[in-house]
Amino acid sequence: MPAHDPQMLKGVLGLLLLSMLSTGDQYGYGIVTQLRVAGFDDLAEGTVYPALTRLEAAGFLESYLLRSDSGPARKYYRLTDTGHAELAHRQTAWNGLVRSVETATAAVSAALTTGETA
Repeated sequence: MPAHDPQMLKGVLGLLLLSMLSTGDQYGYGIVTQLRVAGFDDLAEGTVYPALTRLEAAGFLESYLLRSDSGPARKYYRLTDTGHAELAHRQTAWNGLVRSVETATAAVSAALTTGETA
């Protein structure tokens, strides 16, 4: 799978993380693994953990340590009430952006197909 544009990914990473955590508490490496399974093979752990920290600092997430049978305690994250509200806001913004991009690119494609120029 081709690498994702790092700037585009940076813009949607918060939305991805909030969305993933809306289904329940998860630990960092588990989130990274799920993102890779979802097609973000090129996503580095060093990108995800700072993003989680920023979301936590903003009050959208809270964390806690939970003992692990296979090693040291894992840091789990969960959405706060503010995080749920932020997820709804970001999802609405994302949907609006996607619609606008689709409208603009469809108009350009149509113009190219008919030979029209702006």
